[in-house]
Amino acid sequence: MTTPPEAPAPAPGRCPVAHGFDAMGDAYYTDPAKHLAEVRGEHPVFFYPYLNAWIVTRRADVEAVLSDWQAFSSAANSALIDVPEQHRAVIPPDLMSQMLVGSDPPSHTRHRAVAQRGFTRSRMEALAPGIEARAHRIVDRFEANGSGNLMEDYCLELTTQTIMAHMGLGAEDDPMMRQLRDDLFQVLASAQEPLPEPRRGEVWERFTRAALYLREIIDERRENPGTDLISDMASVRDKDGAPVLTSAQIALHLAEFAAAGTDTTAQAMANAVLFLADNPQALADAQADPDLWSSVFEETVRRRPSSSFASRQAVRDTVIGGVEIKADDMVWLALASANTDPEHTEAPFAFDIHRHDAGGHLAFTQGRHTCLGQDLARVQGAIGLKVLFERLPSLRPVQDAPLDFVRMALLPVRRSLPVTWDPEDTGRRTLARTTHRLTLRVAERREESQGVASFVLEHPDGGALPAWKPGAHIEVDLPGGMSRQYSLCSDPAEAHRWRIGVLREPAGRGGSAHLHDTVQAGTVLKVSRPRNHFPLRTAERYLFVAGGIGITPILAMIRQAEADGADWTLLYGGRTRASMAFLAELAPYGGRVLVRPQDEFGLLNLAGHFGEPADGTLIYACGPEPLLRAAGAASAHWPQGSLHVERFAPKTAETAGQEQEFEVEFAASGLTAKIPAGRSILQVAEELGLPALSSCAEGTCGTCETPLMSGEAEHRDAVLTEAERQAQDTIMICVSRAAGTCPRLVLDL
Repeated sequence: MTTPPEAPAPAPGRCPVAHGFDAMGDAYYTDPAKHLAEVRGEHPVFFYPYLNAWIVTRRADVEAVLSDWQAFSSAANSALIDVPEQHRAVIPPDLMSQMLVGSDPPSHTRHRAVAQRGFTRSRMEALAPGIEARAHRIVDRFEANGSGNLMEDYCLELTTQTIMAHMGLGAEDDPMMRQLRDDLFQVLASAQEPLPEPRRGEVWERFTRAALYLREIIDERRENPGTDLISDMASVRDKDGAPVLTSAQIALHLAEFAAAGTDTTAQAMANAVLFLADNPQALADAQADPDLWSSVFEETVRRRPSSSFASRQAVRDTVIGGVEIKADDMVWLALASANTDPEHTEAPFAFDIHRHDAGGHLAFTQGRHTCLGQDLARVQGAIGLKVLFERLPSLRPVQDAPLDFVRMALLPVRRSLPVTWDPEDTGRRTLARTTHRLTLRVAERREESQGVASFVLEHPDGGALPAWKPGAHIEVDLPGGMSRQYSLCSDPAEAHRWRIGVLREPAGRGGSAHLHDTVQAGTVLKVSRPRNHFPLRTAERYLFVAGGIGITPILAMIRQAEADGADWTLLYGGRTRASMAFLAELAPYGGRVLVRPQDEFGLLNLAGHFGEPADGTLIYACGPEPLLRAAGAASAHWPQGSLHVERFAPKTAETAGQEQEFEVEFAASGLTAKIPAGRSILQVAEELGLPALSSCAEGTCGTCETPLMSGEAEHRDAVLTEAERQAQDTIMICVSRAAGTCPRLVLDL
């Protein structure tokens, strides 16, 4: 923890002084509003020697100062920043005085107008889907851990990735932007609080280096603008065609956004977790009604603003709250205190997410210096909390966690918030994880063979995608409510890209035709997280069989077998050589790949490929149904469990025309229902309003898999293995039914 510097000697004749107030003490960092309330009654305005500033605590007085920029200037917030001599050629003091947080009209008005277009409410609301997708992807990384540092693992990760995406910066800039955020806070605080050496020199060296780097990016965006915030600001020109702001000025503002756009919202989300832990009914209400997450965020920043103070400098002698303030005196406005002033707010210390005037607080200040990014904070804070508790509903802060702050009175920066949760959470977390869609961009499209195209998918902000293993597939959402499943055929070790291969099926239902006809590089698609019902089990040797587009899951399996040092061979068939995809990719494997197009070799010689059963050998086959039936026949003499297949469509049930009515008890919901002939368990469950998950509705994707607690099912899906069918532990409720001799199933739903 940072050790606070020695407090300066009190200025003579400054009274009153609230001797109980200590902006470096634990009470302040535990709860700034309550600590300020302890002195507000006796000293609503008092002098604080450590900051050499007056502290204003009452709502009416704070609003009066915020509304009068001519009497109370913001310029001292940056004009008093002492730029080291060796850096003034790059960052002159006059430049620092142009920070948005530390300037007055007309300069402030001109600079803010350039930046404001990048933070309009409609534009921030348009970022919501990307923020939600990003939040889910971040939770994917750590949800199995059961504990972590919420600040670093989630809050700052989300806000940093969002502001970088808004600026159009890539993953390679991530370390620089995180450091710039921390350095800017220290530079800004140095206008009012001492910044000791050698930390001062280190901070300014990094800050200057980052400024130069950002200026290069700004210059490039002036010439080649995109749709990002930097391009927007760089493209604004005056009536004569000259840029309104220089690259140096824009870079300075980007540093402000890197700090304010990340840390303040991250601090607010962490504070919300603490308040919700102490107010379980508020958490329950928000979980029951997701629209309340906005109110949770508003009540959090009312109760504990991320910036406890806003600072101003008196332009002339004046009186605040009966206390004489001299010209040039610094005045610190206690936002945390103003928001909990009992003269303005009923039950000010209650955490009430149902307040009538939820946004009637000063956390974002007011007047000309109202927070530029407040709409981003509101959108991101609410979404970030909603996703966090959807995915980890049992998340709670660790009891008696240490107060781990960078101790700056103006901007108390929480460095860690240890939290725990149950990694086996079900219910809402499972529902959110299964149904949530990722928004990905097509980075590359290639024609792999006649009728087969591959599509490489990446996240728009360049971040890592959820991990997967060979055999996994994703669902791709298509127009008209369609979704189609495609196997991942890239390398699982490539964390930032997925690849799918798609066969155009002229006689299909339109999904593959849409992808082939309309999707190009740059197209945005919504896809599911990977699911895997065709996992590659560990073995000494593999016999792979692929027919046509069935090669896609096998490609990833071959890579895994190679990485594991296992022996393997592939028998690959297709109608013609020209129709067989990824042949060039397979060529380096030489004789281990047997390419057998039907027009040259006839039907695949499966019996010859399989041979006699061998210890430590597994067979994996994927392709059309005739191939899989033949694989089953050719391996019938192998031990049970040797053959693993993936189908493109479910097996046709022999008893499909003889369906009988049966009964299902939905044990988790306490309901029982009849399932008539011609209707599925899924359809009845949905009519009852049960939280049943589904996607394909034809037994191929596995989304609707439900634990089978009692009874015998007739499995009609293409997902379960023969051993899993015989175990009778689970059922795909979109197609499978009770076996003919079983009148009742009990499901965990």
